[in-house]
Amino acid sequence: MSLLGRRLLAEFIGTALLVCVVVGSGIAAQQLSAHDVGLQLLENSTATVFGLGILILTLGPVSGAHFNPVVSVADWWAGRRAGTGLTTPDLAAYIGAQVLGGIAGSVLANIMFDLPAVQISGHHRVTSGHLVGEVVATAGLIAVIFALARTGRAALSAVVVAAYIGSAYWFTSSTSFANPAVTTGRIFSDTFAGIAPASAPAFIAAQIIGAAIGFTLIGLLYPGPVPAENIVTPNPS
Repeated sequence: MSLLGRRLLAEFIGTALLVCVVVGSGIAAQQLSAHDVGLQLLENSTATVFGLGILILTLGPVSGAHFNPVVSVADWWAGRRAGTGLTTPDLAAYIGAQVLGGIAGSVLANIMFDLPAVQISGHHRVTSGHLVGEVVATAGLIAVIFALARTGRAALSAVVVAAYIGSAYWFTSSTSFANPAVTTGRIFSDTFAGIAPASAPAFIAAQIIGAAIGFTLIGLLYPGPVPAENIVTPNPS
């Protein structure tokens, strides 16, 4: 398999398993704690923190462990002049693998819990507060990732990024989707973690705005990119 093929496979698998963790733990939480929404969120967020950290450690050396189109776009943008990061064709391929992986992850979670494989969520989430929450969650995520990269601490990404997402489950009103591919995948499960199709475009728009804000903030705080951002520059071996 070519190097790009390995990267795309890693992005597909990583995004699929991330969504499977989010949706599957949401289903389990509903079943185990049917009458306590706070406990359901605790169970869901805890599983996501551990799952995301493991996926970053496992697949990061192959693809950089983006699992998120806005991370891939930020990497492409940061490296476009110096020739680091993703090329434009690679960016398009990464996003395609991530979106398909997100959908596959929901389907897999549904099947594991003996639910119809393909569902369409009826969980409408759009309020002004939720959209502000998505802007904040995504801006913070991009800022954390690039701050680590630009200060030579990318090796801490598995722990720090997972910890940030876990905290953002609780301090944002939207429970921190912060990822267009995950948002798209969660359309396909009518469960605790799902999102209705009508709500997804607004969430994705808020995520794009948040990513731009986060990247702008990093440019102000850390104006000099290192030669290789190391966000996503995988080990070619």
